[in-house]
Amino acid sequence: MAFWSSTSVFTSKVPRKILFMFTLSLSVTYLFYSLMSCYNSLQFPLQENYVYQGRLVTEETTFVTLREKLYSTSPQGYLDEELIEVTAATAEQTVAISTVKDNVETEQRTLDWVRNQAAPTKTAAVYQSPALERERQEFSTTDNELRVNCTSDYGVKKLPQAIIIGVKKGGTRALLEALRVHPDIRAVGNEPHFFDRNYEKGLDWYRDLMPSTLEGQITMEKTPSYFVTNHAPKRIHTMARDIKLIIVVRNPVTRAISDYTQTLSKKPEIPTFEVLAFKNRTLGLIDASWSALRIGIYALHLETWMQYFPLAQMHFVSGERLIVDPAGEMGKVQDFLGLKRIVTDKHFYFNKTKGFPCLKKPEDSSTPRCLGKSKGRTHPKIDPDVIRRLHKFFKPFNMMFYQMTGQNFEWELEEGSDSRVSQN
Repeated sequence: MAFWSSTSVFTSKVPRKILFMFTLSLSVTYLFYSLMSCYNSLQFPLQENYVYQGRLVTEETTFVTLREKLYSTSPQGYLDEELIEVTAATAEQTVAISTVKDNVETEQRTLDWVRNQAAPTKTAAVYQSPALERERQEFSTTDNELRVNCTSDYGVKKLPQAIIIGVKKGGTRALLEALRVHPDIRAVGNEPHFFDRNYEKGLDWYRDLMPSTLEGQITMEKTPSYFVTNHAPKRIHTMARDIKLIIVVRNPVTRAISDYTQTLSKKPEIPTFEVLAFKNRTLGLIDASWSALRIGIYALHLETWMQYFPLAQMHFVSGERLIVDPAGEMGKVQDFLGLKRIVTDKHFYFNKTKGFPCLKKPEDSSTPRCLGKSKGRTHPKIDPDVIRRLHKFFKPFNMMFYQMTGQNFEWELEEGSDSRVSQN
């Protein structure tokens, strides 16, 4: 009787745990063999593990590996055996820790997770387990309105956390190209024009235009016309009220001449600058409705933005200093974005032909990264009297802009310098 009693105790307690651990071991083994041999058929990218199954890929070494693969120039892409081994090792360590927790919640959650991965048509991105949903929320963006979209190339598409909103012909393209050198910035090359022309297409359309980013990277875009679009501030505020805004400003007289020069290159038949700038030149009546001049009334446009955003969320870049001291201006922008100062003076050289700085060539490129033919056009000669009158017209608006921003851009010191041929 004692023998049968002890046997009953043994079969009721010990084998039950052994059976569970044996079953769990087989399931996990099957999972990793499946991931290593046929991850395409499972439709389960490793980056989705990173975003939604945070416990599997939270080791610092794995994140560093992902970042290195993202910027790798190897034609094989980012997924290789080394990355799989690092991810698998981290996963095995996490599973081993999880199995020692002898409670019903852990057991059920593990079995659900294994069952979910074994199903080819159900990925972690759509699995609705309450526990997994909590983890997904922990590893998604902290701003609920900045929704993310999982992709298969080791990143997520996010709505931008920073936007260069203006101004046209101020130096926005030069600033964007310099910022894209920074490894923690991913930016759209083309101007989306979402908040002024394509708003009806919705945030999902807008987000799909963005590049994929890893955790810690900033998504950016630039559309200079936002700054002078009345409904853009409210729309951007609705999307993300804590977004960071960058405005590149330039002497409004020089900016207007540059704007006109660009239009002239496309439409040689347009009237002269002097004709467009005045309603009545004899009386000295300047046409402030002409877009080339209206854009330069910065204080007027900034007033609209300040109804929705505090100055602390705006950073103003001097277009003039961006030419003479690009590294200095870039340092301030990187500080504003909360990034390490990686883009420095070693990244720039002055192109005498174009008249502005260019980025030094990358190690894997044979040519420097300089802005295209549309930048650096020679300005037409403008009557000095017209330039003097425009400076006089803009001066009170400039003073108001200095007061609003707390910065003196010293454009009044440039009076007379714009009468000679200059560069865009």
